[in-house]
Amino acid sequence: MRTVTRAQAIAYRLRTNHLTARLPPESHEQAAYAGLQDTAPRDALLGLYARMSGCQPADWEHPAFLQTYSPRAAVYVLPARDFGVFTLGRMPLDQAAARRIENLAEQVCAVLDGEERRGAGVHGLREACASGRIALRWDTTSLWAREVLRPVLDVRDARAELCRRHVHAFGPTTPKVFAWWSGLSAGDARTVWGEVAHEFVEVEVDGVPAWVPAADEERLHTATTPRGVRLLVASDLRLFGRDREGRFIAPGLRRLTSAADTFHPNGLMVDGRIVGAWGRKGGRVSVRLAEPITTTARDALQEEVAGMPVGSGPQLMRDN
Repeated sequence: MRTVTRAQAIAYRLRTNHLTARLPPESHEQAAYAGLQDTAPRDALLGLYARMSGCQPADWEHPAFLQTYSPRAAVYVLPARDFGVFTLGRMPLDQAAARRIENLAEQVCAVLDGEERRGAGVHGLREACASGRIALRWDTTSLWAREVLRPVLDVRDARAELCRRHVHAFGPTTPKVFAWWSGLSAGDARTVWGEVAHEFVEVEVDGVPAWVPAADEERLHTATTPRGVRLLVASDLRLFGRDREGRFIAPGLRRLTSAADTFHPNGLMVDGRIVGAWGRKGGRVSVRLAEPITTTARDALQEEVAGMPVGSGPQLMRDN
């Protein structure tokens, strides 16, 4: 078993998630390979902006995308062609539990009655989204739901692909972390993991066993610290390790910078390190630094803010 440093793990995750070099314009599906979480207003759009050149304000509803409750039953922007992976892939293995979701989906679709309707208050909506029959549209003020055709994809294949995507995007990782991320039960996650485990290779991170795709092993060991500036949304900070030990993307409240607070939940990354925090209100982007940055980094930060596909010419506000 080969040893991986925490720095290598972070560098690999950042590169795999296209946060070291932006993809070309119109690379929507590739940028959203592991889904773009949209919990805070337009987080998915800003996550896309951090990954892809030429990002436009309306890209959160680009034809290549669909929205629904997906991993951990959070709102996600997803590649439309992979909708089944992120919905059916969360279906429980227990047949009775799966039937319950299908029945809930029938009830929700009956309420929707072929129309797009406000989703707030629709009983069972969040859970029913695992059926693959319900898409959402969250415009930051209201949540709308509509029925879509169920993806033509075997549920077992969907679970396996969801696991592969997790290990590729968030490795080195473990079955326990996959369970948390996917929303599957611990037992179901272990079963699904076992079906594709032959595709993974074990490494050691800080003395703890973890896994990456065998095809990615050399990329992991050769990953180098990225250069440049990125404004990362809060969900992307998990790539740095947010559990109590700071190794994996699993639940945890570890703060990556002393500058973070309720109004600055996101991270300023400079040369692969989180050196400050930022928040946004309307067209104003407020940045707090935990340490000094160079003039070059300040200029790059200004460019990042100016290029944000939100508001009308976002302005950079420095709190310190």
